Amino acid sequence: MSTQMPGQREQPGRASKTPSATMIETKLEVVVLPVSDVDRARDFYVRLGWRLDADFATGEDFRVVQLTPPGSLCSIIFGKGVTSGVPGSVQDLMLIVEDIEAVRAELIGHGVNVSEAFHDEGGVFHHAGTKGRVSGPDPKGRSYCTWASFSDPDGNGWMLQEIKTRLPGRVTDKGLTTDVAALSELLRETEEHHGAYEASAPKHPWSAWYAAYIVARENGKSPEEAAKDAALHVERVRGAG
Repeated sequence: MSTQMPGQREQPGRASKTPSATMIETKLEVVVLPVSDVDRARDFYVRLGWRLDADFATGEDFRVVQLTPPGSLCSIIFGKGVTSGVPGSVQDLMLIVEDIEAVRAELIGHGVNVSEAFHDEGGVFHHAGTKGRVSGPDPKGRSYCTWASFSDPDGNGWMLQEIKTRLPGRVTDKGLTTDVAALSELLRETEEHHGAYEASAPKHPWSAWYAAYIVARENGKSPEEAAKDAALHVERVRGAG
C-alpha cells in the first residue's frame, strides 16, 4: 500500500519502522502484466505517453516489452513467455497523481475509459472492485483519499490515487521528498521546532540543526524525537569545533 491513510492505528504523520527488518535497499523495479495481444497492449500504453524502454524477442514464443509511466521509478513488463498469469488478472495497480481530474482528462483524451473520481465509504483505502465507492472526490480534500480507475485492453486494472501532500517519512531514493508542498510543510515544521530550541540554546549553526531534524523526520521519527536528534547533533558539532 502506498500510504499511511487516515484511520490507521499508526502514529499520525510517521512512517512505521520494524526494528528487526533489514535496512538494505530493495526497490520495486518491475510489475509483470499478463496480456493476450502484445502489440495491442504495447500500443495502448505507448498511447498513454509511457516511455518504451525495450521490445525484444528471441523467437516466436518469447518477447519482452517494457514501459515506464511518466515520472515513475517502477516499470511494467509484458510479452510472450514472461508470465503464466491469466490475461487481465492483475488488478488495483496504483498510479499516484497530484491532480486527478487533470489526469482523467488526459486519459480520456487518449481514448481511455476512466471512471469518475470517487472516495471510499470508509474514508481509508478503497475496497475491492467497486464496493464502497462514493461518487466524487474526498469531501475533506485529503490526500490519499480520492481515486479513479481504468483498465487496459485485457482488463488489467489501474487505480489513480491523488496525493497532493505526502506525509513525513515518505522519501525518494535520494533520501529527500520531491513533493514541493510536503517539503514546504516539513521546512515550516522544522523552523517552528528550531525556534523553540533556539530560545534557550547557545549560539550554533542553524543549518546543522535543520539538517539533523529533516533527516530524522524523513526516516520516520516523530517531531519530538527529531528535535532531540537535532539537539544532540548540534552538541556534537559544537564539541568538534
